[in-house]
Amino acid sequence: MSSIMPSNKVSILKVGTGEYSTGYVGGTAADSDKGSGVVGLTCLDLRRRGKADRLAMCGVNGRKFPGIREHMKKHILEVYADMGELDIETFPNDDQVDPKAYLTALDTFQPGDLAILFTPDDTHFEICMACIERGLHVVVTKPIVQTLADHQALCQAAAAKNVLIAVEVH
Repeated sequence: MSSIMPSNKVSILKVGTGEYSTGYVGGTAADSDKGSGVVGLTCLDLRRRGKADRLAMCGVNGRKFPGIREHMKKHILEVYADMGELDIETFPNDDQVDPKAYLTALDTFQPGDLAILFTPDDTHFEICMACIERGLHVVVTKPIVQTLADHQALCQAAAAKNVLIAVEVH
């Protein structure tokens, strides 16, 4: 019995730039066990292991990205020498603030890619639906949505697009 492995690596869009995603909070390292940004660290490790290809990160305030990059360099690349390069695309640009930057970012991804959402709870439904509509698989932090109707709508949309949606529980 042989198994067929996909030849393409998945590209990953992280939506959210806070503690879990980057370890960067209020202009400095989070004062917790998540100071390295567990989601960012995991995505970089997936790329290091040859499981992921392109990595991108999306937030609302692009002005935070220079600090986030410096933080990730110090707390990930300088600690884990074999991690490779930081090389993570960011949306919006460093001089912009754009609450809908995730839409621009999503338009640069392909069906079958992955979006990981660590955003405020009240944004989950809208962002998840935009990801699903574009054919991306989605992992979203708890709670996945705030109402049963939204949960059912996401399930129906995911089934129609043949994509997976999963909740991350930490």
